[in-house]
Amino acid sequence: MSRKSIIDDPQHGNKAEAFEAFDDIPTNPNLTRTIGDVINARYGRRDMLKGILGVSATTALFGTSAIIASKQASAMSGKGRYNFDELTWGNDETHHIAAGYDADVLLRWGDPITADAPDFDPMNQTVEAQLKQFGYNNDYVGYTELEPGRGLLCVNHEYTNEEVMFPGLGRQDKQDFAGMTKELVDIEMAAHGGTIVEIAKDAAGKWSVVRDGKMNRRITPLNTEMTVSGPAAGHERMKTTADPDGMTIIGTLNNCAGGMTPWGTYLMAEENFHGYFWTETRDAEGKPDLSAQPQAASMKRYGVPGMWYAWGKYYDRFDIDKDPNEANRFGWIVEVDPRNPDARPVKHTALGRFRHEGAETTVSKDGHLVIYTGDDNRFDYQYKYVSAGTVGDDAAANSALLSDGTLYAARFDEDGTITWLPLVHGTGPLTAENGFNDQGDVMIDARLAADLLGATPMDRPEDAQPRGDGTAYIMLTNNTRRTAEQVNAANPRAESSFGHIIEIKEANGDHAATTGTWSILVKCGDPSIAEVGAQWNPETSANGWFGSPDNCAFDADGRLWISTDQGSSWGKTMKSDGLYSLETEGALRGHSKLFFRCPVGGELCGPYFSDDSETLFLAVQHPGTDGTKDFKGFERDSTFEDPATRWPDFADGMPPRPSVLVVTKQGGGKIAI
Repeated sequence: MSRKSIIDDPQHGNKAEAFEAFDDIPTNPNLTRTIGDVINARYGRRDMLKGILGVSATTALFGTSAIIASKQASAMSGKGRYNFDELTWGNDETHHIAAGYDADVLLRWGDPITADAPDFDPMNQTVEAQLKQFGYNNDYVGYTELEPGRGLLCVNHEYTNEEVMFPGLGRQDKQDFAGMTKELVDIEMAAHGGTIVEIAKDAAGKWSVVRDGKMNRRITPLNTEMTVSGPAAGHERMKTTADPDGMTIIGTLNNCAGGMTPWGTYLMAEENFHGYFWTETRDAEGKPDLSAQPQAASMKRYGVPGMWYAWGKYYDRFDIDKDPNEANRFGWIVEVDPRNPDARPVKHTALGRFRHEGAETTVSKDGHLVIYTGDDNRFDYQYKYVSAGTVGDDAAANSALLSDGTLYAARFDEDGTITWLPLVHGTGPLTAENGFNDQGDVMIDARLAADLLGATPMDRPEDAQPRGDGTAYIMLTNNTRRTAEQVNAANPRAESSFGHIIEIKEANGDHAATTGTWSILVKCGDPSIAEVGAQWNPETSANGWFGSPDNCAFDADGRLWISTDQGSSWGKTMKSDGLYSLETEGALRGHSKLFFRCPVGGELCGPYFSDDSETLFLAVQHPGTDGTKDFKGFERDSTFEDPATRWPDFADGMPPRPSVLVVTKQGGGKIAI
């Protein structure tokens, strides 16, 4: 089923497909100058229209010296900075790892994480049990060391797939969710949020959960109290019936990627928060009617209410008719101290409100905290945050850096320069005349502020990873909303499903700079199909051609790794999502190799390397659900009773279970060295 079909006929299609479908719907009206227009002006039609990488396209992407070096390196096929035998692409019921490595399942949905938690019983799920068990759809994975071989794993739980989660439920009509009782909704809410759990490595180098770890806990939208910092703390638009002070929020939701701060706290990024809000005020077609909402323009720009869940049927705070300000309390970056179970998580409003994909941190040349974060929607923006103060040795003072700083939106110019535009009240059009009465308004409506500043609408910016030397890599997953009439030299693919990666070089190698340069590292997809228009280093094999870059990470040696999320575009590649190495320097710049691949229907998240690069944490979410075919190519709708795979247990009656895996090298040592 196409994404359009899922939108028009919402009772069909699983949650993963629905998320992809609604990410396709741009809410940004500011489309007069997109990233496609910029690339078109910079590179030119002749260079960029080549489907298979030719000399002109190679020059545009990699530079003249790279062409010469690439020719000199043509005999180096399979070599480079990443030392492993490339995995063969494919798609089946289980996961695969490159030869010489183990990928062991560490944590599965429902696994106990506390000493008193019950074992997982999919036929008898309860909210009490789920609050002590590993949550659903693990996305971001972070790790902070307590001592060598022992530390805390921090994991986001993005969303739930009720059709494969609950027995006897089946696919729900997204207009009324008739089968979702309050009991099931509570379990669903308890499966969201995050997990902090102690893990340890044994003498054989294998990792396991420490069930009696004193810091083990769950964070959920059901019962975890959070405080608020920054310009929107206590703001009139943050106040609700239950919280007249606008300072205490229950929970966090749709936590996609995230980050770890230099002082060891855990950042949870709230992404598709709009999908959890509900209304009974609908038009003749059953769609939300916002005509009576005072904040209608803001709600429309953010897609509120999305009505992906039945939470608003049972909780007034998720019903915009009853508590319209509650939606303003989500879409933030949340800081959690994993080492202090008694510390309240903090929603830092200085980092802006939008569909945050992640929050990757670095420190500028003079010590300022810098956070790169993308707004994961078609035609939305890339942002970064720079703190006013500098990072020191005091953790509490460091946390305050997230409350006082400047949020910037990126403008990409056709001459290859980037300008970071400050979202500061009183700057340019960010005034009361345009609806921004104070800095709190600017942060609550960061999308609207960036619209007015003229930021560049991007092709769905997801993870952004800074390297510490002033270089950052931006994952642009795809833009299937581009029509044939909108095709240009920079975006030669109507309904492009494969995405590209942009490299940013900040001025003077300083991540706090407000200007820099940019270039395209790769355009993803299959270059053997001319109309796809993919562009890779010529040495890349068919196994290394990936689509829809999503999350990324650097290992200890500064090498870039990419995980993919093809969504319903999987049917156009028939490749499982996976983890790829990607060369960023020298003769093999733009060369990719496949290292790990997921079971059918799974998306790969994480990845996260230990400081010594001897351990790699990966998260496989929604196994058996993404795409509309099983691995044999047959049309199917996965359900609890009939999933496309029963990974990782492969036991009768056991549904597929999102899981975190630990990758180690057989015999020990750094990964891919």
